[in-house]
Amino acid sequence: MGIFEKFKFGFKKSAENIKSGLREIIVKKEIDDETLNKIEEFLISSDVGIDAASEIKSIIAEKKIDPNNETVDEINLILKNYILELMTPLERKDFFEKKEKLNITLVSGVNGVGKTTTIGKIGKIFKDNGSEVLFSACDTFRAAAIEQLEAWSGKVGVPIVKSDPGSDPASVAYKSIEYAKNNNIKRVLIDTAGRLQNKKNLMDEFKKIANVIKKTDETAPHDVVLVLDATSGQNIINQLEEFNKIIKITGLIMTKLDGTAKGGVLIAISKKYKVPILGLGLGEKEDDLQIFNAEQFADAFTQFN
Repeated sequence: MGIFEKFKFGFKKSAENIKSGLREIIVKKEIDDETLNKIEEFLISSDVGIDAASEIKSIIAEKKIDPNNETVDEINLILKNYILELMTPLERKDFFEKKEKLNITLVSGVNGVGKTTTIGKIGKIFKDNGSEVLFSACDTFRAAAIEQLEAWSGKVGVPIVKSDPGSDPASVAYKSIEYAKNNNIKRVLIDTAGRLQNKKNLMDEFKKIANVIKKTDETAPHDVVLVLDATSGQNIINQLEEFNKIIKITGLIMTKLDGTAKGGVLIAISKKYKVPILGLGLGEKEDDLQIFNAEQFADAFTQFN
């Protein structure tokens, strides 16, 4: 299965949910107010979000539906075009390109979203694009996180800087950057703790890591990536808000899109926050991270092609 086929397959549940839902609602050629309201309610229930659903409803209301075409297909096309217009500006393919200067990326996300696995996949793409890469194991309060990142280090052939469980995360980050400088490594991926239960500790830890990084390079961190689990639905909006309070998120990666009908939540986030989308996780293998492409997302979400 090629990457785009895997991408489409990952959105199959979301696409089937959208198409079947629209077919149940749209039973006649003409779209009246009652049908419009039902479409809006359905889109909200599909995690597209209130703001986006309201806009899509307005577009449908204003557009003349071609009586020669299937009404469901016409509405689906409106949805596809809406996604393209909303999400094309949020592409950031340059994130994965080779860098000539030291580039430090903080990777955050609550426990269980696939954060460490995502770091492994990002490292693989960086390497494939010709970059020297380093993993920094700063999720030091979870021994399993260090071991998991070490396993990915071996799997994709990327060196790792780590310390004993319970060590100061900021000190590990500092050692990592020094190692990168001494070994001419341009891409440093820092794994950070993901506990939201105690927000103050998490906030203090993040700030400390960020401050230590700034002492070595005042322009760093160059990116702060938040990894989100698609199966969490609307909860991921709360996660984005909480992490954004700590340090500004510059890019999102959505995981576990291969087993959920919750793909619409990415539309809701895009509408509300306009945060760039870096990639989408479609499985557990090292090649299962798809660099975000709005057209591919729109096609897969509406299953037009």
